[in-house]
Amino acid sequence: MAMAAQWAMHISTLAADRLALVQMLSPAFPVGGYAYSQGLEQAMVDGTVQDAASLTDWITALITHGSGWMDAVLLAQARTGDVGALADLAYAYAPSAERSAEMRDQGATFGQLVARLTGVTPPELPYALAVGHATQTMALDSQEVLALWLQAFAAQLVSAAVRFIPLGGAEGQAVLLSLSPVILQTASRAAEATLDDLFSSSIGADMAAMRHETLEVRIFRS
Repeated sequence: MAMAAQWAMHISTLAADRLALVQMLSPAFPVGGYAYSQGLEQAMVDGTVQDAASLTDWITALITHGSGWMDAVLLAQARTGDVGALADLAYAYAPSAERSAEMRDQGATFGQLVARLTGVTPPELPYALAVGHATQTMALDSQEVLALWLQAFAAQLVSAAVRFIPLGGAEGQAVLLSLSPVILQTASRAAEATLDDLFSSSIGADMAAMRHETLEVRIFRS
């Protein structure tokens, strides 16, 4: 009976933590993610991303070789590491001023929301590290946390494309669904990665993010 009660408690905690994480990463959690595109707006203006196929390629590159990969590794490390030292490293790797501001502003807003919901004020951190810190005590393994983080990351970019290209809502959801294998594989890799595995080779996306800083008419802040 004691074992059954313990198992039921574990399931309850696991389910509650999973719901809390889904809430944190939901578009309804007001951290302002809808306002950022990480240079995707510039790529759409240039015509580099203009349909579902090119959008899929763009997001895949970010997840496997760009900011998505970097954030996933940093988030995993933040669940167990020194978040203060990681913050300096995260900002050092930011390829543009807008990317740095996005990390800082979303992280600050996320921390304020967590403080209001929990009564505990977390340290000020870049967004990925803030989420990693908030999930330190959750009964979820890092692979699951990272998969949901990358899903939210991809969904944000798909949402930007749906509003800009324009891309139909159903077509946008088809893009997101097609990214599931990449998201799951990357989450598995990042969960086992170390800081030595931090790298970014999405040069086109980084250059688009830099050029976006001088885009005169824009919808997004990055």
